[in-house]
Amino acid sequence: MKLRPYARFGLFALLGLMLSWLVACGSGQPTATAPADGRQEVEFWTMQLQPDFTDYFNGLIADYETQNPNITVRWVDVPWADMQSKILTAVTASTAPDVVNLNPDFAAQLASRNAWLPLDERVSEADKQVYLPNIWQANTLNGQSFGFPWYLTTNVTLHNQALLDAAGVEPPTTYAELAEVARQVKQATGKYAFFTTFVPEDAADVLQSFVQMGVDLVDDQGQAAFDTAEGRAVFQYWTDLYQQELLPREVLTQGHRRAIELYQAGEVALLSTGAEFFPTIEANAPDIAAVTGSGPQITGDTGKTNVAVMNLVIPAATDVPEAAIDFALYVTNDANQLSFAQAANVLPSTAGALEDSYFAAEGTKGVDKARSVSAEQMNQAEVLIPAMDGVKDLQSIIYDNLQAAMLGQKTVDQAVTDAAAAWNGR
Repeated sequence: MKLRPYARFGLFALLGLMLSWLVACGSGQPTATAPADGRQEVEFWTMQLQPDFTDYFNGLIADYETQNPNITVRWVDVPWADMQSKILTAVTASTAPDVVNLNPDFAAQLASRNAWLPLDERVSEADKQVYLPNIWQANTLNGQSFGFPWYLTTNVTLHNQALLDAAGVEPPTTYAELAEVARQVKQATGKYAFFTTFVPEDAADVLQSFVQMGVDLVDDQGQAAFDTAEGRAVFQYWTDLYQQELLPREVLTQGHRRAIELYQAGEVALLSTGAEFFPTIEANAPDIAAVTGSGPQITGDTGKTNVAVMNLVIPAATDVPEAAIDFALYVTNDANQLSFAQAANVLPSTAGALEDSYFAAEGTKGVDKARSVSAEQMNQAEVLIPAMDGVKDLQSIIYDNLQAAMLGQKTVDQAVTDAAAAWNGR
């Protein structure tokens, strides 16, 4: 398959808000057999991968059809903003595609309504073990597997070495270190160390920080589990940083895009983002890129790191389940995941592909170093926010009450109590 250079950034705006060469394509997979009356068609939906990856997928599909002459794949690319409404309508009307690209959060909402084909009885243990165990687990709900992991992104911490040198500090790796670095950077330079958004509809980094600092968000019954001493400590942590003027005022009103703007302008020392964003910094702010280093995600005492996952799910109403499973396994096998990771500057969800030397760029700089750091995190990385209905409501409730504490409208204790009550009473 011949790859052309791709414009990559558009692919990863999707993930901000809201992936073995020895294994032959199809080896060990369920065999799709054509019915006696002719060919089977697999309808395949992706999210906003055209035009940047049109050539890639056309080649991928052509190769699959050559290996499976009784199957035709019809590829439909859906704009990101339209996918949820389109798949909901299609599932309701029994006109859903046979394989669809979603993320686990939204897929889990429909999994709870039995919208997807259960996979555990249809996919062998050998095929499951191809994928990173923590990433396969992200595609399960109530012990039932509902999706195939596909491509991944995991944030690294980019740092402006010139600003850190001016403050005489090293890049932080924990939230405790971040608080101290924030003080020293502000004192030495008058600038901020960090920007993370508290806008409820935007990125979930702050919500993930609760888990990284040892807080369970919900219990086994789905009730609030953050009304604890540990949960209050996280509320207090962010409240203190804001009230001590160690976070920009805009964290309450502007999203992650503002963090990128401030970093590129040299106004903040740290940026949490995916390795795939590094070329954009090089293009927009070459002077900043020249002094930018890459480090692991900032985390808490748990050492947990988050990963964003894209998956492939198969609607329960498909009339070609064997062919759909076969194609999903083909798209997500080692060889094809490595190929797409190289084309799109993402990470694969299979252990064999991740072991390729492409991800072991030791001693390099720029995007190669950022990619290497992100790949090193994958053995322990996991989806930190549990797959469940109402997860965006949970984020909104916690962020709204956290903002009230940061602004002094509520005490930390009251903010935590109110957030728990709001979640439990929704």
